[in-house]
Formats: sequence, structure tokens, C-alpha cells
Amino acid sequence: MAVEALVFDVFGTCVDWRTGVAMEIARVANAKGIALDPVRFADAWRGRYQPAMEVIRSGRRSYTELDLLHRENLDATLAAFAVDRHFTGRDRTELNRAWEKLPPWQDVVPGLSRLKTLFIIAPCSNGSIALMTRLARYGSLPWDCILGAGIARAYKPDPRVYLASCAALQLSPESVMMVAAHNRDLEAARGAGLMTAFIPRPDEFGEGGSAETTPSSDWDHVAQDFGGLATQLGC
Repeated sequence: MAVEALVFDVFGTCVDWRTGVAMEIARVANAKGIALDPVRFADAWRGRYQPAMEVIRSGRRSYTELDLLHRENLDATLAAFAVDRHFTGRDRTELNRAWEKLPPWQDVVPGLSRLKTLFIIAPCSNGSIALMTRLARYGSLPWDCILGAGIARAYKPDPRVYLASCAALQLSPESVMMVAAHNRDLEAARGAGLMTAFIPRPDEFGEGGSAETTPSSDWDHVAQDFGGLATQLGC
């Protein structure tokens, strides 16, 4: 069956979350005159991401949108860095919007524009609909719609996220391809019946970081960037 839609992981695959969050932290810290390592803070904040979602995946907490989890994680990270007394509630709300201001990798917008000529394209992210919408406006990401956790009310790699995205498009899973820089994401998508494409992002965690640079399986497509994937798919 021919692929009709491509759905994308966003944080790390489409956008450089580490640089974007660190830049916003640096801006706020400088304005307040606080000595704070923005990259280390960004990594620590992101480090609470998976544990917060795992509480929901395990059923110990009902579905809570990522915006609120990010805010709770921000509060905990500010406390861990012993700078929480410098940040009012309004400051924290503003800083939490850092996740809506993440720069796309250089190949993403032109690559998505090419892919869009032949396929429906949409995020399949753990980000909320609100977050993904504002991030798309910030980075000029040309999505056809917003899919993922917000419609499934679950977090990847729960198969419901992939299947709900396919169902929202009224497509069978084998007609949808998941594109990601994370092998675990693709393993779950394949398990749900989707096609798969791996795009390495070696700089996701900075130089010498723990980014996944090689495919862990025989994914349907492997390309160095979105332009390469577009070429493979005939766009």
C-alpha cells in the first residue's frame, strides 16, 4: 500500500530543542543578572521530560499535557539550581514558553516543503496541540495538521499515539510513515504497523552528546536529512 502521509517526531528530529531552550534561559538569566549555565540548565530541564511522562504512561497519573509537565519540571529545576527565589510565577510562565521558540534544523523547512508536495505532513509529537501550533508558527513549519499526544491523550511510545494519528487522517497504519531521529520511536511506530524513516541528528545533545547517529534496525528509509528523504521518496 502506498504511503500517503508522513508524521514526524519534533523535539530533536525537527527542531534543536537544546539550543533554543538554552538561548531563552540565557536571555532571562542575563536580564536578571543571575549567573546560570544555560546549556547545563537546559539539559537538566530536559532530563526530567521522560520521567514525568513515564508516570502517566504507567497509569499513576491521568493524562496531563506536556505544557504543564514542562512547567512542573521547570519549577523543580529552578529549585535544584538554587535560583528559584529569583523567578516569579510570571517569569516561570514566560520561561516555559521556551519550548515554543525552538529553531528548526537547517534542512527541515525546505525538506518539509518538498515532502508536502506529495504527502500529508504532520507532527506526531508528545507536545500538546497548543505547543505544536505555536512552535510551527515560530519556525515556519508547514504542517497540514497537528497530530500526536494531544489527540491520543497518551505519550509515545504508547501505540495509541501512532494509531490515533493514523485514525485522525482516516488512513491505515501502513499508509503512514513515521520519521524520527530516535530508534525507540521508530520501533514503537513499526510495532503499530507504520512505515519508518530514520534521520540522524548528531548535534541534538551537543558535541560528544548521546544523539543516535546510526539506525538500530532495517528501517524502510534512512537519510542524512529531510532533503535526502525527499529525494528518496521522489519529491
